[in-house]
Amino acid sequence: MAQQDLESIIIGCKKGDQACFSQIVDLYGKRCFGYFYRLTGNREVSEDLLSELFVKLVEKIAGYKGGSFNGWLFAMASNIFYDHLRFKQRQSRLLDEHKRRLEFESLTVKNLPGDEADKIQAALGKLDADVREVILMRFYSQLSFKEIADSKGEPIGTTLSKVHRGLKRLRELMGGSEL
Repeated sequence: MAQQDLESIIIGCKKGDQACFSQIVDLYGKRCFGYFYRLTGNREVSEDLLSELFVKLVEKIAGYKGGSFNGWLFAMASNIFYDHLRFKQRQSRLLDEHKRRLEFESLTVKNLPGDEADKIQAALGKLDADVREVILMRFYSQLSFKEIADSKGEPIGTTLSKVHRGLKRLRELMGGSEL
């Protein structure tokens, strides 16, 4: 395709012309899919990344200032791929952390008398998910308040407040017994 034709298609895209966006998809869809597929080795993930790329293209086409459209588009594709990798790594870390917490919790609960462990588990289940999470992070995973606040992306005062409220609620749910 001639550079002049591509420029007129891009101008049409900037004006919101759906036919021009379709032409861009026709021109670059297979190449971008191939790029994602070679990076991921997974057809479904590649299709998802390709869809995300073209959504971003619609959102960001107004910011294209000229130069190599191929370079601009594939830089965006690269960023989408690296965002995908970072997301997978975060997911993996969270799953590993959750697995460790569950293993530690099961070890800790096994050391308590049966009725007491069941009462604690039932009481924890009645807490708000966010409050339960910070309590588990603090007492089962043994994270510091600062580590919890950092992982949750919140001020340390908020974390302290959640733990305080959560422990108070646990005491109420367990009939005032010591935790």
